[in-house]
Amino acid sequence: MEQTQEYIEVLGARAHNLKNIDIKIPREKLVVITGLSGSGKSSLAFDTIYAEGQRRYIETFSAYARQFLGGLERPDVDKIDGLSPVISIEQKTTNKNPRSTVGTITEIYDFLRLLFARAADAYSYETEEKMVSYTNEQIQELILNDYYDKKTIILAPVVKSRKGHYRELFEQISKQGFVKVRVDGEIRDIEKGMRLDRYKTHDIEIVVDRLVVNKENIKRLEESIKTALYAGENILMVIEHRGEKPRYFSKNLMCPTTGIAYPNPEPNSFSFNSPKGACDTCNGLGVVKHTTFQKLVPDDSISIAAGGFAPLGEQKNSWIFKQLQVIADRFNFKLTDPIKKIPSEALEVILNGGKEKFEINSKTLGVTRKYEIDFEGINAFISDQYHNSESSSIKRWAKGFMDESNCATCNGNRLKKESLHFKVLGKNISELSKMDVNELATWFAELEPQLSDNQKIIGAEIIKEIKTRIQFLLDVGLDYLTLDRTSKSLSGGEAQRIRLATQIGSQLVGVLYILDEPSIGLHQRDNERLIQSLVKLRDLGNSVLVVEHDQDMMECADYVLDIGPGAGRHGGEIVSKGTFEEMKKESTLTADYLTKRKEITVPKTRRKGNGKELILKGASGNNLKNVTAKFPLGKMICVTGVSGSGKSSLINGTLYPILNKHIYRGVKEPMPYTSIKGLEHIDKIIDIDQSPIGRTPRSNPATYTGVFSEIRSLFAKTPEAMIRGYKAGRFSFNVKGGRCETCQGGGLRVIEMNFLPDVHVECETCQGKRFNRETLEVRYKGKSISDVLNMTINEAVVFFESIPKIYKKIKTIQDVGLGYITLGQQSTTLSGGEAQRIKLASELSKKDTGNTFYILDEPTTGLHFEDINVLMKVLNTLTDKGNTVLIIEHNMDVIKLADHIIDVGLEGGKKGGTILCTGTPESIVKNKKSYTAKFLQKELLRA
Repeated sequence: MEQTQEYIEVLGARAHNLKNIDIKIPREKLVVITGLSGSGKSSLAFDTIYAEGQRRYIETFSAYARQFLGGLERPDVDKIDGLSPVISIEQKTTNKNPRSTVGTITEIYDFLRLLFARAADAYSYETEEKMVSYTNEQIQELILNDYYDKKTIILAPVVKSRKGHYRELFEQISKQGFVKVRVDGEIRDIEKGMRLDRYKTHDIEIVVDRLVVNKENIKRLEESIKTALYAGENILMVIEHRGEKPRYFSKNLMCPTTGIAYPNPEPNSFSFNSPKGACDTCNGLGVVKHTTFQKLVPDDSISIAAGGFAPLGEQKNSWIFKQLQVIADRFNFKLTDPIKKIPSEALEVILNGGKEKFEINSKTLGVTRKYEIDFEGINAFISDQYHNSESSSIKRWAKGFMDESNCATCNGNRLKKESLHFKVLGKNISELSKMDVNELATWFAELEPQLSDNQKIIGAEIIKEIKTRIQFLLDVGLDYLTLDRTSKSLSGGEAQRIRLATQIGSQLVGVLYILDEPSIGLHQRDNERLIQSLVKLRDLGNSVLVVEHDQDMMECADYVLDIGPGAGRHGGEIVSKGTFEEMKKESTLTADYLTKRKEITVPKTRRKGNGKELILKGASGNNLKNVTAKFPLGKMICVTGVSGSGKSSLINGTLYPILNKHIYRGVKEPMPYTSIKGLEHIDKIIDIDQSPIGRTPRSNPATYTGVFSEIRSLFAKTPEAMIRGYKAGRFSFNVKGGRCETCQGGGLRVIEMNFLPDVHVECETCQGKRFNRETLEVRYKGKSISDVLNMTINEAVVFFESIPKIYKKIKTIQDVGLGYITLGQQSTTLSGGEAQRIKLASELSKKDTGNTFYILDEPTTGLHFEDINVLMKVLNTLTDKGNTVLIIEHNMDVIKLADHIIDVGLEGGKKGGTILCTGTPESIVKNKKSYTAKFLQKELLRA
């Protein structure tokens, strides 16, 4: 048999900035691609190798299927040989849907649903007794044994504790041939036109048969049971003649005492995304939105007329204020009275609505006037706008007056009460979802010996699947996550590792996996586990291609490719290839940092700060254990700790919303805390998180930083534009007038894919220039608006040097090391590290006050050692001006530069949430417990 090819051979790759490169990548090995941020790593891995793999896969479809997919363009490459089926695991593809959870992404929850549908025991939600279900033969057997030789009545329950007069029901029962019913415990004949009191609750059963249970009547009993089960929808009731206590029998699950029945369980009964399982009040989200009085009336000393009710504003001549005037007349107050003096019953009508007719005697005219209140209430109005309005801006407006709280019906468990009363070893599915992966692994390890024989047979395969998937989550260091955690609350690194765990779980062989920086958001301690997972993937017989900057990952790789020498148009070449040891001998930027020929130097002294501090007490959100944190101002602070220890809960969940609310009246509610001191020392807060800067091809560095508005105004002032009467809007690709209408200014057309991501192709009318011919005729210094968008930042800095407003903004982008990107580069094509720095530049170009508090969430995402060096210089400059810079980070190169470290730990999840140690890096390393201290000590010794 012919030997399979040992290499993936790429010839003539030219995607983005790649310079016609040829490369052989060994198959079935762990290969790392490294290099500066923006040097072309992702262009080679994702836009060339992955794109070609996808295209070849689609070409295997029939012509009929392909017409729905549109043609996927060939990547700009001459030839790729030896390509296996490709699976990519990127950072950008996390689902922001509130219905998506860790359990659903990993499919563990799907297996749990199956386990509960097939092997769980049901319990009554009224009495907590175990539910029972019988076949017709078992029911007959039980009645024969328990009621032998007794006069019994066999009944079919049709109405249980419901109000109504039921006239039509009695007519229907009569037409079916029954002559008697039992109503509220009393047997009655069905009469013509019979009806009950419609405002009382009733129990109604059809009397199917009255007989003495014995051997002679067996045939009759069998028929009666069949009829009663049919009429009572699989439930029947038996009472002794003149006996009081009924007994229930059902083919479905049923409570033997109260007769409540559950439908037979199926996997959907445990899904919060299906009407069969989801709680009816919150539709399976676990939380409900409701208006709060504090948000409707921020200040109750103001009157309604002066705008006391925030949604209504000040008094005007509108229907709603006329209704309020009628309510005021009815309850004897004036619209000019402060809201706190309005009678509570009047406030009840204003908030929750009311219908009432009343008369008022006019003292001056001596006549009586009739009025009618028909008011739906402010609460109902806002709720209706939020749930039913088509407009997103109105929805946003309504959301401003609402708070989110746990659903009272299901207590945040998302499921119907019936579904929550199915249990395996005393635990329902929601309780299992709330356990972290570690606890879940222990629970399943102890499960099998305790199951009944029948449950063992049914559950064996399912439990095996669940255990292997849990093991993969443990392998990639996600033991602190719970299955019910929503996927939108995961960091990029966590989401990526979950997808990695799912892929390892599928046990495929001969596949090419491409990963985009799997180590982000991972503490050095967990890196080892991650690398082991990738090695496991390789050992199964797969090729693993990792885009990565992490030194440990490079050391464990079989082969390392370094792309450079610079970034953007200065990169796109292979500068070294080979094993890690071979690479270190090369004279490349990466090798310089690995061999310490070049390094990020530790400062000789740490800043003393300005002596002021922020003190946050009693933070207890998520897993935080009532912690008190002190943030010294005027320093660079680093918050460290293993993944899931509570860093984000402390900073992004508690500290940032408090500061944002205090300075900018932000609406995000902070997580629970008791008090905060020192807010007066801060007058500006800037938060730079990991979210992408724009998900559409319309967003680019120029629009994001706001510099494009200035450039458009500049073009509008050129003589040619003024002669033609063009305003700044003419040079916008987002509004009609100057843009190309074929692609509506996108430069690209979107081809929708039914079951794959959408594909963008260049617009054939404007050739990707975005504007129409007339607009492109206007030039400034010989360049059209499209030419300016195609300039790199470095070129633009020189071109706009004489215009301070524009120069300041683009100079900041250059300072964070992004001189090589173009002003109009689509945000969708920026790497994660580039997007993070664009965001940073946009914030840094704002004037700092000297008392500004910056919060950065893992700013080194996607950054090479050299990029980190550039970034830290910028952050040091900011701190030197007296500002406070707080960084949440795992990267030791950043941590060693901090003036003050706050280490959160000890583990992730429930074992985390406490502050282990604080102080300078030199004092932190003395802590024996902290994982960060251990790795930091190595780093400081190296330095």
